[in-house]
Amino acid sequence: MKRNNTNKEASDKKQTAGKQPAKKMSEFGTQLFEKQKVKEMYGMKERQFKRFFDKAIKSKGATGETLLSLLERRLDNVVYRLKLSISRAQSRQIIVHGHVLVNGKKVHSPSYLVTIDDEISLMENVQKKEKFLEQVIDKRLNIAIKVPEWLELNKKERSGKVLRLPIRSDVQAPIEEHLIVELYSK
Repeated sequence: MKRNNTNKEASDKKQTAGKQPAKKMSEFGTQLFEKQKVKEMYGMKERQFKRFFDKAIKSKGATGETLLSLLERRLDNVVYRLKLSISRAQSRQIIVHGHVLVNGKKVHSPSYLVTIDDEISLMENVQKKEKFLEQVIDKRLNIAIKVPEWLELNKKERSGKVLRLPIRSDVQAPIEEHLIVELYSK
């Protein structure tokens, strides 16, 4: 008999839970949420993200802006930004499978950091795969998504070039990087 009462009480709590005002998130919770959002956006695990944060701390300039610049310079993100894949996850897969060239050399690491004047292209064997080109690359190339100003896209060749390093204004996503810096500074 007690079980039925307990279940009824639990269901009553569920019904009223949605009607109560949400509790304000703590400062730590807000910082953690921002970090998790950025990690998920770039498809990274905690260890990788921490490694990039440590690199940002050692670099000159504002840590938060440097972190975003480093994340934007990752090869998987660059392939995605050049519209050569539908998602960052797909661009990671394309890179790991050895289908991407940087300056004519095969790169297998999605976390490879591009630099100024790097040329990113697809392997010749990928360029011959009609279905893949039609369903993935050309489909996205024809969408009116703007390529960031720090990258140059060559639609005909299905390749791109890094014109300059990304700056904070190049990242359009609503990210409050100072919260991430505060979180790791504790």
